[in-house]
Amino acid sequence: MSVTEPIDFGALPKDFAWGTATSAYQIEGAVTEDGRSPSIWDVFSHTPGKTDNDDHGDIACDHYHRWREDIALMKELGTDAYRLSVAWPRVLPGGEGEVNLKGLDFYDRLIDGLLEAGITPSVTVYHWDLPQVLQDRGGWAARDTAHHLAAYASVLAERLGDRVTRWATLNEPLCSAWIGHLEGRMAPGITDLTTAVRAAYHLLLGHGLATEAIRAAAPGARVGIVNNLSTVAPASDSAEDIAAARRMDGHTNRWWLDPVHGRGFPEDMVDIYGVDLPVRDGDLRTIATDLDWLGLNYYFPAVVEDDPDGPAPFARQVDRSHRPRTGMDWEVDASGIESLLLRLTEEYGARELYVTENGSSYPDVIGADGVIDDSERIAYLHDHLAACARAARKGAPLAGYYAWSLLDNYEWAYGYDKRFGLVHVDYGTQRRTVKASGRSYAGIIRAHREARSRTDGAG
Repeated sequence: MSVTEPIDFGALPKDFAWGTATSAYQIEGAVTEDGRSPSIWDVFSHTPGKTDNDDHGDIACDHYHRWREDIALMKELGTDAYRLSVAWPRVLPGGEGEVNLKGLDFYDRLIDGLLEAGITPSVTVYHWDLPQVLQDRGGWAARDTAHHLAAYASVLAERLGDRVTRWATLNEPLCSAWIGHLEGRMAPGITDLTTAVRAAYHLLLGHGLATEAIRAAAPGARVGIVNNLSTVAPASDSAEDIAAARRMDGHTNRWWLDPVHGRGFPEDMVDIYGVDLPVRDGDLRTIATDLDWLGLNYYFPAVVEDDPDGPAPFARQVDRSHRPRTGMDWEVDASGIESLLLRLTEEYGARELYVTENGSSYPDVIGADGVIDDSERIAYLHDHLAACARAARKGAPLAGYYAWSLLDNYEWAYGYDKRFGLVHVDYGTQRRTVKASGRSYAGIIRAHREARSRTDGAG
């Protein structure tokens, strides 16, 4: 993969947020310390055969103890923003009720440390680590869980809202609902369409309730939601493949975007799933509570063909192995991030956008000199940032970019073999080493600041 064009730094605002992103279960470790209870991912990852190599997040990157070192790495990269998530079972081990102050104190110290380093925190309330005690009571298929999310969000906003202004309610609810409850490849490992649809509904209801709760506890909060979206195209010009692409777009994109923008759940997808939604009076208004910003996680496009005998949405991705691919076997198409940013702007009227995740896994090799020359990741990063700048030039209100990820980490069911980090982690020693891609990202950040400084000086 080669770098195709320079990044149009002039298209990005002067106060553009340059960040990295992580999530609690993927980096923290310390899963039994200071009162933390098990999450659904602790249980799923310790179930034999559920994850590659039966890997789990018990230690991960040991960020719970090494967070000061990790903040120093962010500062070394020159980033001024950091997207983190809070572990629900660390703060509310019972899922509700009594707050575990030791757990909450950790995030208090982390936020203070970030601010002291000149790094703005962006906090994700829920990044997939539902307390197992709530799963045992029905999990996301139960309406009560949406209300528990709101109560948990209120606890966080009351404690951290004097210093944190940017909040995300959910990260990638698609993965929680479809991959966790329909495909079963992620926690809690359920394969049932009815359960999945109900989980999807309650996740979005929880988003709306949590948004209201955060704003009530911290009136200056700016609240958004983070979705992983894909461009979707038919594999051919046949009517069947075109219809399949429409269904996949509904499953991947419209199902998650339409309700939060006041359009309700897409009727064509409700018909395709054939599951009655558990709607109560006022729910759709709550789900459509105004957003302050919208987060886009982008990794790959979808090119699909009709699959009438498969599971909903009766569309499957076609093999395009001739195209450039990452170590995850995901197709590389930087133009997709531009297309999606423009779609969110033009079709959904987004007022403020962030690329909240974007990155690539490759099989990194440590050279004899200790250098990790990950040239493919450098090209991926550069090309996607060039595409982001093109979207901004065309009117997308793009306010920041968070590279996934700061560190190599526990990549969910893929375990530790898949490395997305700008910083390499030796899991045996926990030694951190900035990769060439991390140096390249730091150079991009400097170049933007220098370009804007010259522009301001000329004015």
